[in-house]
Amino acid sequence: MNIQRKIIHCDCDCFFAAVEMRDDPRLIHVPMAIGGDVDRRGVIATCNYPARSYGVHSAMSSARALQLCPDLVLVSGNMQKYRQASSEVMRIFSDYSDLIEPLSLDEAFLDVTGSHFLQGSATLIAEEIRYRVREEVGITLSAGVAPNKFLAKVASDWNKPDGQFVIKPEDVEGFVEQLPVKKISGVGKKTALRMQKLGIETCGDLKKQPLSLLVENFGKMGRRLFDNARGIDDRPVKVSRERKSVSVEHTYPRDLPDFKACEDQLPLLIDQLNKRYMNLKANKQICGLIVKLKFFDFVQTTAEQVSLISDQTIFEELLAQAFERGARPVRLIGVGYRIKSEDQTAPKQLSLLT
Repeated sequence: MNIQRKIIHCDCDCFFAAVEMRDDPRLIHVPMAIGGDVDRRGVIATCNYPARSYGVHSAMSSARALQLCPDLVLVSGNMQKYRQASSEVMRIFSDYSDLIEPLSLDEAFLDVTGSHFLQGSATLIAEEIRYRVREEVGITLSAGVAPNKFLAKVASDWNKPDGQFVIKPEDVEGFVEQLPVKKISGVGKKTALRMQKLGIETCGDLKKQPLSLLVENFGKMGRRLFDNARGIDDRPVKVSRERKSVSVEHTYPRDLPDFKACEDQLPLLIDQLNKRYMNLKANKQICGLIVKLKFFDFVQTTAEQVSLISDQTIFEELLAQAFERGARPVRLIGVGYRIKSEDQTAPKQLSLLT
């Protein structure tokens, strides 16, 4: 007999901005965002809810954000402070479960299936976690409670900010039936548009599609879509996540005009990459090299090659491949290593992503 899981997805509300507002209450009621300087082509990391009302959002350029909201207060951010707040939040999580899967500094899955706290009620545990985060850390957190990770993540976004939503096992079918497909993790604007052309707007519509059609149109994702449309997600909460890559990247204040200008940046980037690689806690083996370019018009391309060693010559060749695809000024260069997984016995040919 399968035990019914009790999964909580906890997600701090506008985390970086929340920490800044906690430390400077003057920012609470004004539109503010964490982001880089406009002159250095900054990008918004996150913003508070007053800023969101103007259409500001993460990954938007700081310049565009200021166009939408001229009174926007830009804060450069403090990662050390955010990591400290994150560790305080994760410490609270650990009081209720040993099965915690952090997804980032500000969100995590908790499996409380076998918990004896608060009579084993996942709903009460989520409520107490939210109260403690508010009182002990000084920020708010939204939570979703459900029988699996897919639904718990959907639920945590349902009553944001500072909210909670519970999907009971007996309510799963009815809830999923009317759920918009854009709420499924991994379904972005392009995928949602493709679904719309197939007449798929909700998970109820998705459920009517045969598995073969979903695989034909959406590849490996088709199987997951087939399951999610039925509220199925058998993934366990993973206590540790295996690192698959390590990388560094840099956005330049002024576009790099040609290949030579890009090539001149490689030694410094590779040096930064090697320092980050050496700081990995475990001795991870390299199995591939990566170069990423973002051109001045934000078109992005990535070139990869199998390699068991760091080799500047290979990085130069990959840079040339990537640059040739656009042959125009570059605003960002990234370099990285693919990391060999513990169960990977031999390197496999990596695809060139465009």
